[in-house]
This record gives sequence, C-alpha cells and structure tokens, in this order.
Amino acid sequence: MAQEGKVSRTTIKSDGFKDREIVFETGRLARQASGSAVVYFDDETMLLSATTASKTPRAEIDFFPLTIDVEERMYAVGRIPGSFFRREGRPTEDAILASRLIDRPLRPSFVDGLRNEIQVVVTVLSLHPDHMYDV
Repeated sequence: MAQEGKVSRTTIKSDGFKDREIVFETGRLARQASGSAVVYFDDETMLLSATTASKTPRAEIDFFPLTIDVEERMYAVGRIPGSFFRREGRPTEDAILASRLIDRPLRPSFVDGLRNEIQVVVTVLSLHPDHMYDV
C-alpha cells in the first residue's frame, strides 16, 4: 500500500463569512498534479489542481499557454445525467465564465516570457443547488 503523504489543513474563520468557515486541505487528493488543494466552504467542496504539462518551454510559440478548466459535475448537486450515453457533456456557459474569472487575475502573476504549458483544473465535487460556486 502506498505511503500516506503529509496532509496540511488550514481553517479560516472571519466575521465577513458570518457563521460559515473555509477550510483548505492539501496533500490528500490529486497527488500526481504539481499542486492541489481541496477547499471546503461549509458543506460545499471544490478540488483545485495545477499541472505543468511541459517541463521545457516551447520555443515556437509567442504566448503563455495557460489553460483553465472548470468542471461542473452533475453528481455535485445529486443528479445523474439521463442521456443515453450518461456523459456530462460540454461545459456550461457558467463554467466558461468562471474559467475566465480565474484566468484574468492569474495570468499576470506568472513570469513574463514563460512558455511552458500549464493547466489548472477546478472540479466542483459537492454543491448546494442554491449557492453560486464562482463568487
């Protein structure tokens, strides 16, 4: 059996959240990614992971290849897809807009001239249907 890695857990309590709390946990899920965190906001859970797709920069491109994917899973709100193939399908418009909301402030924080491919994946694991996850 694989050795359990170090799990780090931080809880944030603030008056701005009223009686709600945010918990960040690293080291438990998505261990093959370059970095990952599980964020718990009361009963809602999101998995954030970042992976460097290439160890060497690509010289033939003149832009920073950053990919942000937000994956809304139907099981997060307790539903199973009812189609013939039982697939999740394309990302919704909300997922695309959430990806852009993450991309815009994150992109300038990288070093100028970086040409390595980087992928950030946000997976919504559980969510209350009445709450917005992208706020």
